[in-house]
Amino acid sequence: MEPEIYPKEQHGIEINQIDSKALYILEKLRAAKHTAYLVGGSVRDLLLHKKPKDFDISTSARPEEIKSLFSNCILIGKRFRLAHIRFGRKVIEVSTFRAGDTENEALITEDNIWGSPEKDAMRRDFTINGLFYDSANETIIDYVGGYHDIKKKYLRSIGQPYLRFKQDPVRMIRCLKFQARFGLEVDREAELAMIDCKKEIKKSAQARVLEELLRMLESGSASPFFKLMTDHGILQQLLPTIASFLETPEGDEIYSFLTEADLTVHEPHEPRLERPVLIGCLVFPIVEKGLKTHFLDREKIPHMGEIFQEINVIIDSIFNVFFRLPRKIRVSTVDLLVSQYRMTPFEKIKKRKIRIPNIPDFYLSLQFLQLRARLEPAFLEIAENWSKLYEEKQDREPETHPITRYKKRS
Repeated sequence: MEPEIYPKEQHGIEINQIDSKALYILEKLRAAKHTAYLVGGSVRDLLLHKKPKDFDISTSARPEEIKSLFSNCILIGKRFRLAHIRFGRKVIEVSTFRAGDTENEALITEDNIWGSPEKDAMRRDFTINGLFYDSANETIIDYVGGYHDIKKKYLRSIGQPYLRFKQDPVRMIRCLKFQARFGLEVDREAELAMIDCKKEIKKSAQARVLEELLRMLESGSASPFFKLMTDHGILQQLLPTIASFLETPEGDEIYSFLTEADLTVHEPHEPRLERPVLIGCLVFPIVEKGLKTHFLDREKIPHMGEIFQEINVIIDSIFNVFFRLPRKIRVSTVDLLVSQYRMTPFEKIKKRKIRIPNIPDFYLSLQFLQLRARLEPAFLEIAENWSKLYEEKQDREPETHPITRYKKRS
């Protein structure tokens, strides 16, 4: 099969838009007589005039050959063998061209069959992700019709969607991810396949699904993504408590938090919202309702220990259905949620002296309170007072890791 070749004059990608480290790797692989292309998301993003987050490379070189060329390379993965080439904190991912059976609906459990560029393109998920960029002559190589689909903003599966979603159910999440991020029109056949295959998502690796959801919380498109996940019945398979809440009028509260988080991501000078804060956006309205229901008939205001215990019960009810949160993220999320009732208690106490609690990462609690205050201006003064007190404490007791220093939104 001969690919379509698109020259620079047609696709418009400038070589200086590509990471210099990725260009170095491509050049070194070619010098060693290997074929090597920029592949997937970075090519797609550049064509959509978005700044790529990563620059992945595919090559004819085998993992061991890649490692022999780069002293800063480590090999990872068993199901999908990859090379990671490190430049300080930056990692460029390099994969070997693969082949795969696109006609068999059996779940993919191993993906280390080496192939050609054409076969590698055909085994990818969607046409918009199946493009190669050859930095040697600045051309785009298209075996799957992805170039025209990107221009039409059309999301189409490579191969029969029903089979491809059976092979790797996470592709359904990725389909909705691209629809949310780029506003693409999804192919009708893929839409119908998601309805038929939605229960297949439970066959996926839990850690992989969780990572996709967390990345979407960080993406700046969380609100439309979780709406699409709910509308397609996929979130009901993974997080039924959240999905049920989103389907009620109260679900608008979660969407408000997610929308505010999305806006923060798109503001260049904002501090990055860390994952516990983003999970807080997803669950805080459920926690609020659960606590008020649990303590509704009590004359006595619950103390912090009782609030802590009840929040743990609620978090377990939300996340123990398909996957559990990693321990570190879970602890930070619970601390963040509990702290909201320290800073904004159920009952206002007059002349109450506020003190910064001795808990790790308290700045996350403040970050979430600031986010709440943008949705509920009544909390603005409270958030300002706590922030000022925390900054004074930081000035007296500098933290070991400056990256964790809390920053207020200007």
